[in-house]
Order: sequence, then C-alpha cells, then structure tokens
Amino acid sequence: MNYTGPVYRPPYESNTLLLQVTVGCAHNQCTFCTMYRDVNFSVDKIDQVERDLKEAKQLYPNVKRVFLVNGDAFVLSARRLKVIAEKIHDYLPQVEVITMYASINNIMGKTDEELAELAKLGIGDLWIGVETGHAEALKYLNKGATLEDAEIQLERLNKVGMTFFYGFMFGAAGKGKGIENAQANARLINKVKPVGIVPTTLSPNEGTILAKDIADGKFELATEREVLEEQIKTLELVDVPTYYMGIHIINTVSFDAKLPGDKQGAIDRIKNAISDMEEALLESVPERHSI
Repeated sequence: MNYTGPVYRPPYESNTLLLQVTVGCAHNQCTFCTMYRDVNFSVDKIDQVERDLKEAKQLYPNVKRVFLVNGDAFVLSARRLKVIAEKIHDYLPQVEVITMYASINNIMGKTDEELAELAKLGIGDLWIGVETGHAEALKYLNKGATLEDAEIQLERLNKVGMTFFYGFMFGAAGKGKGIENAQANARLINKVKPVGIVPTTLSPNEGTILAKDIADGKFELATEREVLEEQIKTLELVDVPTYYMGIHIINTVSFDAKLPGDKQGAIDRIKNAISDMEEALLESVPERHSI
C-alpha cells in the first residue's frame, strides 16, 4: 500500500483499511494544528489508487470498512470520489462504509444531489473536525468556515442521509469560557444530531499560532478543573441520542458512552476523577500534546 508522509486516522478506525487518495491537508491553516505543516497537499492519481486496491484485494479481501487518507480527503470533487468509491466496491465487494476526514468547506463544495449520490455509494461516517460551536473561538481557530456555515452544511448531510461524527475540543474557547463552550457545542450537537461526538482537548503544539499566542499572553489555556467541568456540562446538556467517543489519549478522563443511557454514569466518572485529584493539579494547565 502506498502512503506518503504522516498518516493520521481516528483511534476508532484502527481496524479499518487505510487507502491513500490525497497527501496532506487542503486547508492546513488551523491555529492549533501542525499535523500536515511539512507536507504539500496533493491528490493521488487514480492509477495509484487502483494499484493499492489490487493489493488490498489480495491482503484484505473481506474488509468491510475503508478510510480514505489523508487530512481532508472529502475535499476531492464528487466526481472523483464517485470513481474511487466504485473502484473500491469493484475490488472489495464486501465494503459497507467508505469514511474519511472532512471539513465544513469540503461539504460546501458539493451539491445536494452529489452528496446524495455519494451516500448511496457507501460514503458516510465522515469525521468532521468542527472543533467548537462557540463562534468567537471558531473564528480564532481559523477552520475556514463560520458557525453558520457549520450548521447549514451539517444539516445538509442529514438531509441526504450521510452520517457523520462531530469532532470538538474541550478548552477551545480558553480560560474562563469552558461553560460557554460546553453550551455552544451542546446547542449545535442537539441541532445537527451527529452519530457520535468525538472530543479531544485543546493543546499548544510547538510551532503553532496558538503556542505563540500563549507565549505572548494573547491566549490563556483553561485549567484542568475548567476542562473537566466543561466536559461535565457538555454531557449534561447534550439531549439527543448519540455516542460519546472520548478515548483520545489527550483527554484526562477518557471513555466511551452511549447517550442518553450512560449519561449519569459518565458524569459521575468525571466528578470522581475531580475528587481524586490534588488541588494544585486541578488549578494547573497540564502539558498536552495532541500528536
């Protein structure tokens, strides 16, 4: 299988076939991210994708799930994604889901008809890094889309039956705004009803605008207590059936839960963790590195 540069995938796709169709990230300008800073974005040729599928057919003939690499593979045109999906089904007929990272801008570039056609081809469970439903914080994170854009585009996915996961970050709004961030995320989650919600925690990776702004005193990270209280408040406010998919290693209290059934147990788990922590740790800003 052909892979160029760093390859990232959600923890939940550990048993999924990774098929490279792009290299890097088409946006690559987020304030907090360094994942693809040293990689120029490019699109793999269909011939190479087909060679990889031929190899995959020999190695993993019964695979049922394919993750398209890399940073935002959904940036590809609907026409190209259709060709790739059809080839996947030709070589790997048991595949049920074709998933990938996607951005709000990626969705904008496709018509309702195109989205519906891709959904019928098995494209879904998109991993969408919305990051926050807090308008001010979202602007700072420089995702390339507004909160209004996010609401409209995620609703479009629902309209055509394309499933998606809502990725977001605790602490994204900074110190003193954790409850605001929880309320904003819960409002958006309740409106767009994702299959799952996937939290991580904002971290100042070296070389990012975020890290520089922290060093310059322009941005202040939330304390451990604030992050955990935000986590609790988010769980309290989400009132639609969804999966809480929080096992990312960067989260202090990491677990999965099915909402609403597991809600109280999840909240109690975080409260117990707070009770077990020393005051100095709760009032500190732990060192975190997302990659």
